[in-house]
Amino acid sequence: MKKCVVIGVTGGIAVYKALDIISALKKKDIDVRVIMTDSATKFINPITFQSLSNNAVAVDTFQEIKVHEIQHISLAQRADLMLIAPATANIIGKVANGIADDMLSTTIMACKSKVIFAPAMNTNMYENRIVQENIEKLKVYGYGFIEPGSGRLACGDIGVGKLADVSDIVERVLVELKNKEQDLVGKKVLISAGPTIAPIDPVRFITNRSTGKMGYSIAKEARDRGADVILVSGPTNLPTIKGIKTIKINTNEEMKLAMLSEYNDSDIVIKSAAVADYKPLEYSKEKIKKSEGGWNLVLTRDSDILRELGERKSKQILVGFAAESNNVIENARTKIHKKNLDYIVANDITASDAGFGSEDNRVTILSKDGETLNLDKMSKSEVACNIFDMILRKR
Repeated sequence: MKKCVVIGVTGGIAVYKALDIISALKKKDIDVRVIMTDSATKFINPITFQSLSNNAVAVDTFQEIKVHEIQHISLAQRADLMLIAPATANIIGKVANGIADDMLSTTIMACKSKVIFAPAMNTNMYENRIVQENIEKLKVYGYGFIEPGSGRLACGDIGVGKLADVSDIVERVLVELKNKEQDLVGKKVLISAGPTIAPIDPVRFITNRSTGKMGYSIAKEARDRGADVILVSGPTNLPTIKGIKTIKINTNEEMKLAMLSEYNDSDIVIKSAAVADYKPLEYSKEKIKKSEGGWNLVLTRDSDILRELGERKSKQILVGFAAESNNVIENARTKIHKKNLDYIVANDITASDAGFGSEDNRVTILSKDGETLNLDKMSKSEVACNIFDMILRKR
């Protein structure tokens, strides 16, 4: 059954961003219902929201769409989550003080599901002591908040008050809808992600095609399950994940030092990074000038971080990845024993529709005691979920 998100849209200049939120949630096959305040309709016509959500938009408490329903009650009962975006100082103040005088405020009051506010307003308004006290009051009552960003506001002021990024809002909604069992609370999960680089000279280096998407998906999954997450990330184009301590590195040596510094008190360690196995034998401090003829680059082996983690393992559950182009399962089985792993995630890097750079992956998870889990093509988030499900099922 589809999840239902009721979005309350209030009268702020950021109202147009609610359209992007709705569009993104619809793409996730979520049933979106919209309630607009009268002020919001002065910015955007309700028909626009109706077209995007494919549902009638509620505005007036006394204009019931179905005579056998009390609309604000039926919407409150239908909602798996309520999101107020943008949330003005007015709606925050109303709810904080028990005022229910329009369709949106009455629905919020009647809603027993999680309600999250995404504030957006002028800096001076947001920092006003009354607004801040209202926000703190609502937090005590269990209402959620997505903190606004900082920058240039529509009024020309610069400061805090911008509606949070649409991607952050959508991610928060999806996390809440997952309603995951918090089965990693109290656990420290250490994850490596992305590529490393092996410098040749000040402008050249050796690297690989890893984008970090798999490792970042694993980090998000661990966070959503309640873990204390440390992410050691090579250079990627991915945004930093909120709620996760991220250590940025470049080289194999930097990743090794970062992993070892967090290793001893970690409970689960997942090394999904694609680390450079070789590095130039000699590094040139000056740019190597091109010349006539060829150029022989001599390489030497770099550290085997996963093997070193396996040698130092005590209480940790250690998970490795095997990106293979042939004999995928056989090579993965060899690696799991050679490097003292508890699990290994094997994938075929020759697949054109999954793996490096893709949003999807197709993997086989193997355990040291012989269990095998074959996962057909699915999102990297789903792969991450399966990894933790398998680990926790066997504990």
